[in-house]
Amino acid sequence: MKPWHPPSGLRRGLPFTVDDTWTPEQALAVIELLDDLRDRVWTHYGRVIQNLLREQRVTSESLDDFDPDLPF
Repeated sequence: MKPWHPPSGLRRGLPFTVDDTWTPEQALAVIELLDDLRDRVWTHYGRVIQNLLREQRVTSESLDDFDPDLPF
């Protein structure tokens, strides 16, 4: 069996599995906790995160060589 790799790409940290015996109410409580955590992190780091995402996604390549006839 191949190891599972999280989307973050992190290779270390605490292993975490979701218990398949949770009730729907327990699963909802976890989702609500994660939503609250995301909101608090965004409130504190939102502007910095936006700048970081912008830096990561903006390309520095010139559009001078752009050929509109080429398929993407």
